[in-house]
Amino acid sequence: MQAITAFACQNEAENEAFIPFLKKIPSEQVDAAVQSLNEAITPYIDCRQCGNCCKSLLINVTDAEAEAVSKHLNIPRSEFNEAYVEEGSSSTLLINTIPCPFLKNLSCSIYEHRFQGCKEFPALHIPEFNKRTFNTFMHYSRCPIIFNVVEHLKIVLKFVND
Repeated sequence: MQAITAFACQNEAENEAFIPFLKKIPSEQVDAAVQSLNEAITPYIDCRQCGNCCKSLLINVTDAEAEAVSKHLNIPRSEFNEAYVEEGSSSTLLINTIPCPFLKNLSCSIYEHRFQGCKEFPALHIPEFNKRTFNTFMHYSRCPIIFNVVEHLKIVLKFVND
């Protein structure tokens, strides 16, 4: 992981040039390439050996998810809210600590009941990749899946940093 972080720091200018390059390519073409690379790369990365997303993400929680996890933990919802949830702007619910309090030994202790945002991360399967480049590159140095997809995407799309 340290190698990815170091490489990411060295490649910051290249990545800044890559984003406008991506925006010039039809969204459907970028999505197809990203999704294909994601499907090819993800099986080779064991997220349970990393946990960086759980160490760094701000996690949104729906009322239904909070209810389900409190039930799973066999604690009253009020106790769950007090221990784990903070109300953000617009009445959104957020897990109140980073790293996630449910991260135990690089694994999610509530994996079967994890939150939707956790299930979707790194969201490379979702269409309109070009609309999420800020978020993607924010996690480029932390997530081996994002890192590898982006680096392979540069090759597939024949990006050359002048």
